[in-house]
Amino acid sequence: MQRESMEVDVVIVGAGPAGLATACRLLQLAQEAEKEISVCVLEKGSEVGAHILSGAVFEPTALNELFPDWKEKGAPLHTAVTGDDVYYLPGAEKSVRFPDMLVPKPMRNHGNYIISLGNLCRWLAEQAMELGAEVFPGFAAAEILYHEDGTVKGVATGDMGVDAKGEKKDAYEPGFEFHAKYTIFAEGCRGHLGKELIARFDLDKDSDPQHYGIGIKEIWEVPEDKHKEGLVVHTAGYPMIGDSYAGSSGGFLYHAENNQVYVGLIVDLGYQNPHISPFDEFQKYKQHPVIRQYLEGGKRISYGARALNKGGLNSLPKMSFPGGLIIGCDAGTLNAAKIKGSHTAMRSGMLAAESIIESMKQDEVQAGHDLTAYGERFRASSLHDELHKTRNFSAGFHKFGFWIGSSLSFIEHNIFGSHFPLTFHDKSPDHAQLKPASECRKIEYPKPDGKISFDKLSSVFLSNTNHAEDQPCHLQLIDPDVPIKHNLPIYDEPAQRYCPAGVYEVLEDGDGGKRFQINAQNCVHCKTCDIKDPSQNIRWVVPEGSGGPSYPNM
Repeated sequence: MQRESMEVDVVIVGAGPAGLATACRLLQLAQEAEKEISVCVLEKGSEVGAHILSGAVFEPTALNELFPDWKEKGAPLHTAVTGDDVYYLPGAEKSVRFPDMLVPKPMRNHGNYIISLGNLCRWLAEQAMELGAEVFPGFAAAEILYHEDGTVKGVATGDMGVDAKGEKKDAYEPGFEFHAKYTIFAEGCRGHLGKELIARFDLDKDSDPQHYGIGIKEIWEVPEDKHKEGLVVHTAGYPMIGDSYAGSSGGFLYHAENNQVYVGLIVDLGYQNPHISPFDEFQKYKQHPVIRQYLEGGKRISYGARALNKGGLNSLPKMSFPGGLIIGCDAGTLNAAKIKGSHTAMRSGMLAAESIIESMKQDEVQAGHDLTAYGERFRASSLHDELHKTRNFSAGFHKFGFWIGSSLSFIEHNIFGSHFPLTFHDKSPDHAQLKPASECRKIEYPKPDGKISFDKLSSVFLSNTNHAEDQPCHLQLIDPDVPIKHNLPIYDEPAQRYCPAGVYEVLEDGDGGKRFQINAQNCVHCKTCDIKDPSQNIRWVVPEGSGGPSYPNM
């Protein structure tokens, strides 16, 4: 059975803020130029927003430009930030609130909004469709298509109805091909197709390795007397201190509307102790009095996790290649100092749209065209200026530790502004940071109390994660022997702990030995395993379309 195909001008992989901003701006500019173009957006989630997870305090600068009338159009930005509390937590019970004058400028949120990024993406998808885009949820782009000369031709979705052994089931349907003049990859952090493109076209040859964090988040309904709508709380320090120290890790608690709070912990994936469990560190974090005071008497209603880029400008790859662009968090445009990537992702998408339209006006569009003008447009943009100002954030913490890193961040942003004379680099990838387990203190985590702290499986249940039964495992081991023969004796197989969904287990095999078990059904698509595995032996690929979490308001 042959695959069917569709010819379009532009295909966009990923209905997140970057991809949807690209679609909207493309069609706006096409209307202004009285030019008809066809744009389709492919989304692997069951619906737009199903796989979107972010803090999220949202800076509306890019949205103001994309839709100046967003308030009239009903964009879901309802809770303006009313205050910033920034704490250093030196231990499990102690806290020190930073005076406002000592808070680095990127951490100040006047004019921003506490939002559900998933709901904003649902709204952006509506705007894109009104402008003429076709949006296809449940279409997981699984393969990049290339022309004979090696340039990108488009993408194909995965085959449906294939069993775990790779055999076709009765309900088998071949994947669908999308051929385009330009293919835009906006999969989010550590996109598996973006990863392939970066390697194939050597897009990162002039950049530092990308660096990452794992963000774990819950939504709680809290008692009305504990809710302070619009308050933003950020913390540094505990629980990521001592042997658990991990670069620019930190926690947050945002007071949204309807007596809800968003609470989370970002663990820098450059950590060294293989005994660290980011999930369990998050459970400890919620027990700190600064955070617990808001959660006591409340009810946890949602859970999720997602990796995020932290490398900043120094880690950005070349974003154009023959036949398309890689944008947003797929490239790594998040501003780690602000802990914000939505407005930067949108801005990168809008720049992509402007570059494509300009190319179309000049009749440059042909198979495999490398849109190098995008790089020039990016370097001349406010997005580049913003990322340049914060270029030292992650490397500073990695190289100098918390206190010196924090001091450098304050000096860079509050005193020098954009004119700081030094640039720091971190050339060591996150997966290479782990020390042997024998050299590190083993961490004993407390049992969950079922009120503030919880176990992994009950948490995954709240993420509404589901994958079709009897399908090929989307968590592929390059060498099946590595987990037990290499990672276990050296690192005590850290996949058991760095995964926030209980996907990986080391079990007795019945003959006195050990075996490595993958519970792919639990996977929340965070990509941590693809990033942190010390042997780089785990390859995350898309499961069947619609598989994964189904976040309602993340």
